[in-house]
Amino acid sequence: APSTASAQTPYTDDAVYQGLGGKDGIKKIVDTFVPMVLADPRIKDSFADFDMEQLHVRLQEQFCEFAGGPCKYTGKYRDKTMDGVGTVRDMATVHQDLKITNAMFNALTEDLQIAMERNNVPNSVANKLIAKLAPMQRAIVTQ
Repeated sequence: APSTASAQTPYTDDAVYQGLGGKDGIKKIVDTFVPMVLADPRIKDSFADFDMEQLHVRLQEQFCEFAGGPCKYTGKYRDKTMDGVGTVRDMATVHQDLKITNAMFNALTEDLQIAMERNNVPNSVANKLIAKLAPMQRAIVTQ
């Protein structure tokens, strides 16, 4: 019998979104992930000037959309802390000044994997989210 799953949801495939625990699950993952990043000596300095509340929201939107959930991630970040003017920047420009290396990107990915593990996300689901994030490495790594 043909699958009726596609009839119930406009999203092509939200299995990863469901596997992460939906919006609540994603919020828990981000709540675990952000403090880990801020404590990680390899990358914490890159986040020193960020508006943490905004970072939380943006990461939740991003993971939700990438997982096939009903969210729209714009990548827009209102830069009130870094330039004092409140300029809205996109993902590439937010990251260009941060001088991110591949090692730093990998550290972030590693922290995310641990955050998902701590929230009992199955490996298969975690790997699919990581795979969706991988192409962003080009936009983020500038060194």
